[in-house]
Amino acid sequence: MINGIENKVIAITGASSGIGEATAELLAAKGAKVVLGARRADLLATLTERIQKAGGQAVYLQMDVTKRTEVASLVQLALNEFGRLDVIINNAGISQLQLLEDVDVEGWEQMIDVNLKGTLYGIAAALPVFKMQGSGHIINIISTAGISIVPTMGVYAATKNAVRTVSEALRQESKGRWRVTGISPGFVDTPFAGKIKNEAVRDAVTQKASEIAIPATAIAEAVAYAIAQPDQVDIGDIVIRPTVQD
Repeated sequence: MINGIENKVIAITGASSGIGEATAELLAAKGAKVVLGARRADLLATLTERIQKAGGQAVYLQMDVTKRTEVASLVQLALNEFGRLDVIINNAGISQLQLLEDVDVEGWEQMIDVNLKGTLYGIAAALPVFKMQGSGHIINIISTAGISIVPTMGVYAATKNAVRTVSEALRQESKGRWRVTGISPGFVDTPFAGKIKNEAVRDAVTQKASEIAIPATAIAEAVAYAIAQPDQVDIGDIVIRPTVQD
């Protein structure tokens, strides 16, 4: 492979917007065959068409990472269309930021289901394929929220730190059979904050992001860098944030 990316088959969850969308476009432009999954089929269809018109290879599946069978179907789509899976990028995520004393149990469960269980379902779908192939690469999009713990982000950070722990365990268990990369973005210019139910927190996060956020393409470039390394090189953890972020 000329650049370590060309012709690789790469599945991406949460691919319809933000980091997932930027990553899909960049990897496809570098010659990867991208398999895109998200809940919003209209956005996926538009993105897939845009990639194909630019000369790239892309297919998509409307799916929800909280449903294990649907995550498995995304991996199966890669196998059906391209005959293998080289990389899975567990990117889908959600934040419901509130003080713990507000007891937003529904929000807690939503973050656990998407951020943690959704990532585990991606790992569960990909590992049997990687074991059979004898190679593969798991990339988990984590967050700087798990590095610096602040009020309102307790459960969100907990889910991200759980993914960080799983990633390290998976790396050690690999013994060279697959690679594992964790990427922790800080403030990124995406629609991510718009899903926060708490209006005051949503406005504060949106305002902060408008002041300092870096483009989603910065995260996409980090993903591409990790994938492009030689097979014997494992990029373990990358933290990417605005230079002015605390």
